[in-house]
Amino acid sequence: MHHVLFLCSGNFYRSRFAEAVFNHHATRRDLPLRAFSRGLATYLVDGEGPISPHTRAALAARRIELHHTGAHPRTLQRADLEQAHRTIALKEAEHRPLMRQLFPAWENRIEYWTIHDIDAASPATALPLLETLVLSLLHQCAGAALPSAGDRTSTGAAISAAK
Repeated sequence: MHHVLFLCSGNFYRSRFAEAVFNHHATRRDLPLRAFSRGLATYLVDGEGPISPHTRAALAARRIELHHTGAHPRTLQRADLEQAHRTIALKEAEHRPLMRQLFPAWENRIEYWTIHDIDAASPATALPLLETLVLSLLHQCAGAALPSAGDRTSTGAAISAAK
């Protein structure tokens, strides 16, 4: 099984949506891929509940069950970075400085997207864009993780090459 890690600030809204969309579609396609998500500043959502109501509603509208994401926000640990074959922070301007501060050795080893948080873009704008990027990533990872009949390389090498 190969793992994709989605990072955001609170692990409450964007990263949880990305995780659920990725896992829903990977499961439906029976792919050896799974996503998990973590936050770089989960204290920002303390007391807010287990998941953003915007994320919950967007997943329900897509008929994606909540079991495809974690039960509650979780803070990023070094072991999470080590477990992931691919790590994506959802907004470079927001998350690169946090990575530099918290995990400097990993700052330039992960990917950065530009998906605005709710203060800069509505869920109606941000989540469809995020969904498109996640599905594109899933397609890319699926091609890398599933060697053709004539290619017996390890899927780990294939995923690493796709980074």
